[in-house]
Amino acid sequence: GDILDDYSRTDGVWILTRNKQFYETNNEKECADKCEAERNFTCRAFLFTRKKLQCLTLAENAKMTVTFASTDTVLYEKIIYLMQCKRGIGTDYRGTEAKTQRGIPCQKWAEKIPHKPNYTPEKHPNAGLEENYCRNPDADENGPWCYTTDPAMRFDYCAIPECEDQCMQCNGEDYRGEVSRTESGLECQHWDVQEPHMHGFILKHYPEKDLKMNYCRNPDGELRPWCFTTNPNKRWEYCNIPRCTTPPPVSGLDSQCLSGRGEDYRGRIAITESGNACQHWNTQFPHKHGWVPDRYPCKGLEENYCRNPDGEKKPWCYTTNSNIRWEYCTIPPCDRTEQGIAGMNNVPAQAPVTEECYQGKGQSYRGTTSVTVSGRKCQAWSSMFPHRHIKTPERFPDADLRENYCRNPDGDSSPWCFTTDPNTIWEYCNLKRCDDHAQQ
Repeated sequence: GDILDDYSRTDGVWILTRNKQFYETNNEKECADKCEAERNFTCRAFLFTRKKLQCLTLAENAKMTVTFASTDTVLYEKIIYLMQCKRGIGTDYRGTEAKTQRGIPCQKWAEKIPHKPNYTPEKHPNAGLEENYCRNPDADENGPWCYTTDPAMRFDYCAIPECEDQCMQCNGEDYRGEVSRTESGLECQHWDVQEPHMHGFILKHYPEKDLKMNYCRNPDGELRPWCFTTNPNKRWEYCNIPRCTTPPPVSGLDSQCLSGRGEDYRGRIAITESGNACQHWNTQFPHKHGWVPDRYPCKGLEENYCRNPDGEKKPWCYTTNSNIRWEYCTIPPCDRTEQGIAGMNNVPAQAPVTEECYQGKGQSYRGTTSVTVSGRKCQAWSSMFPHRHIKTPERFPDADLRENYCRNPDGDSSPWCFTTDPNTIWEYCNLKRCDDHAQQ
């Protein structure tokens, strides 16, 4: 195959790195050849500038250093160094895991203390024995391993997850596979083009969402990855990506207490700060809502425990009191410093949290719906493309104009948004008013 098939391409990006070599080449393939032949360091990526025909081989990729915009530059990163999972027994694993399955830091392959290694970078130059990263230079059937920094334990295996090509965890926000057709078989439109559908989902506005090629992605918190289609009559559609069979990563050790906004809180407090019992997430009474556990498998929506699935200021829950739809919960902080910060930022609550309906005119709606009544996707409030506007987060600081979520910053009759369709400036959102009994 093409040598560039082993690389992930990103247009208009430069990365800051000390370890690099300059070459004069005629095209990207010649630059890739230089990267493959590089002997000054391990070449993980290269930059190519079209106008100067300049080639820079790099020891680092975008995961390891700072990136910034640079027109006329193309970044190619070796896919093998971007993968944090192993295929088979992991002899080609080149990720950056550097601790054992027991959590012991790995010894550097080039060092001899506390253990004198049999496998060294000199003896095995093609085994990727860099730093103290987990590797499998001897094709051990148990997978990547390393010498440990514990004098009492010479070596141990590393907990490297299996690669499951083309599968997704959770709602696929982190999906980085290469599926590029929708569930009905339509080919996806490239993210960096505006035909047949103009839109605002471009890399500049969503730098962390990996909007490369025409691969299915989930940049806006949808139920699963999607893409704009190449069919002029079908603007966008979900992609049929199977769920991974391995469980998603577990939450951190601090998940039994409040750290930050508590999005990783997995404790068992199930009562609100005013003393109301929490409603079970898998029930719709007394309050109907959209936070169904089956739809959001990685949000920890178990039983009726307080959770923060939508980035609120702290964990919350729907209450069993039919007159009070939801309330925050009091979760003990993980340390006093954070408690002090939380006290300083104790601003009045704005109701309600994410839900599938709105109250009144919806000025207090804080859900994550981002689709209009006609099915068009919403433009990000901070974006000026395809529509320029003055409804920005800076001008409306109390309207919670996050991402591209439906909001009502100007007192309209219901939540709305600018659309990513250049022919339709704005529309009301696909939301219903809450039932009368649910209103406070």
